[in-house]
Amino acid sequence: MSDQTTTTPKTGVEIKVERPKLYKVILVNDDYTPRSFVVTVLRVEFRISEDQANRIMLTAHSRGVCVVAVYTKDVAETKATRAVDLAREQGYPLMFTTEPEE
Repeated sequence: MSDQTTTTPKTGVEIKVERPKLYKVILVNDDYTPRSFVVTVLRVEFRISEDQANRIMLTAHSRGVCVVAVYTKDVAETKATRAVDLAREQGYPLMFTTEPEE
């Protein structure tokens, strides 16, 4: 009797899963929307603390724009649209945009 071991190579397909591309939601400063309303929109739509919302609002106020958060494309676009819609309902020109994260 011979002790021969037969080995067969494992053949498998390696699946590489790419992370979805992320998008930044950006708050654009304007001179008409009250600061308190901006903070409220940030808290409601982006579910962040009042302190964090104030920091974002003040950064946008001083620099012109501020990144609010980063999400997948669909989530970023939905949140930006909903935030703009909330402002429009109240007659404010508040603007949020999205752009790919680099």
